This record gives sequence, C-alpha cells and structure tokens, in this order.
Amino acid sequence: MATIEETLNKLSKSKFRSSFHLTKKEKEYALSKGMDVIRSHAIDFISQRLAPAYISNDGSQTPTKGHPVFKAQHACACCCRGCLNKWYKVSKNVELSRVQQEKIVNLLMAWISKELE
Repeated sequence: MATIEETLNKLSKSKFRSSFHLTKKEKEYALSKGMDVIRSHAIDFISQRLAPAYISNDGSQTPTKGHPVFKAQHACACCCRGCLNKWYKVSKNVELSRVQQEKIVNLLMAWISKELE
C-alpha cells in the first residue's frame, strides 16, 4: 500500500492531476476556517458524495472549484468512483468503508497542506 507521499508523487506526474492548484481565494478560505474545519468539510463531502455504493450523478458530483476540498478531490483522483477505481482499484458499486473514507480524507488534507505551504 502506497504512502500519502508516494501517492502525491505519483499524482504529480499526471499532467491532468498536477494542473490543479488552490486559488488565492481558496487558500484564504482554508486559512481563515482552519484545517480542522476543512477536514470536517472533507469528511462530510466524502461520506455524502463519494462513499455510497451507487451515486446517481457519478462522474459529475464534484465541482472543480468553490472549495479547497473539491479542488483536492480532482488533484488526488478522489472526485468520483470512476477515478477511485482507475487510480486506486476501489470497486465502483461497493460502499466505501470508514477506513477507506479516512484514507481519502487524509490524502486530501495532505494535498491541501502542501498547497498552503
């Protein structure tokens, strides 16, 4: 199993995934809310938009802007079940476990933290 650092390194080699970066406004939002609040948002977004076994609008449920977590989801290939399957071999029609959700949130938070450096 790859570490977060190894995964971020692999993602950085993808032209598409590496094209995502937080805007100044998204950085300011993250800094003003604090990482605990952003993590809370990530937990909610993943549990509601990505964890269910069947998602009616899979492939288009994650906006590409408007919140640091949304941007991180695209940068980390955690935006839809198709990307999770392609990048991480996560089955599409099976509900994500709590452990899987935590790993996704940890990856997203690591990416956001790097963007804020």
